[in-house]
Amino acid sequence: MSKTDALKNPARPDLARFLEAIPYAQFLNISIDQKGNEITTVMRFEEKLIGNPVLPALHGGAIGAFLEMTSIAQVAFETGIAAVPKPIGLTIDYLRSGKPVDTYGRAHITKQGRRVATVHAEAWQEDRSRPIAAAHGHFLLKADGE
Repeated sequence: MSKTDALKNPARPDLARFLEAIPYAQFLNISIDQKGNEITTVMRFEEKLIGNPVLPALHGGAIGAFLEMTSIAQVAFETGIAAVPKPIGLTIDYLRSGKPVDTYGRAHITKQGRRVATVHAEAWQEDRSRPIAAAHGHFLLKADGE
């Protein structure tokens, strides 16, 4: 099998295992819905996720962490790596307030090298065409010497 074939058809990891390896993913009640070659992450709403009770609105840190874990899950899914990708840098754009409802996320790798992957992710609630936040990040696939 050529390197190109391996990149197109990597071994798919158990994504539930990746979430179990991240305690904060369990705290945020994040799950993954996989249909064919696409994954969608879901952060089920819980009262503990409210950051502003007056609006009420989701906490920005919960939204940011959700986008980070969405990106990590996508990198693991597409690359088939055995270890949890480590974030190098992540920028979050908060586009609108998160309502007290379930939040969905999708990500795609925009560039992948041997050690680093660049990922773009979006989170939405009722309407996918109206994202509440977007993220752009770089993730370490493997450390030097691995």
